[in-house]
Amino acid sequence: MKKKLICIVISVMTIAFALTLGAQVGGGDIVMKNSGGDATFSHERHTGKGLTCEQCHPEPYMMGEKHKTVTMKEMAQGASCGLCHNGKKTFTFKGNCTTCHKK
Repeated sequence: MKKKLICIVISVMTIAFALTLGAQVGGGDIVMKNSGGDATFSHERHTGKGLTCEQCHPEPYMMGEKHKTVTMKEMAQGASCGLCHNGKKTFTFKGNCTTCHKK
């Protein structure tokens, strides 16, 4: 009985550890080179707001090399970051340059 209880406890701990690892955010920080100052996208910051991977991938964001670079003008029209950062879903990127771009 004691041996069975120890096995159950170890199994539960192993599953909990595996779930914790699986919950870690993939991708980390993505730094996008930009003449106006590099912009850093934090996966952790966005998933901490309740977003799931599937809400952004594969549309509107392709992963890695496949993703298309967009201009600020395109973002103002709802492309890329502008899809959510429009002042309706969340804060607008307009006038908040230093939130993402670091010199």
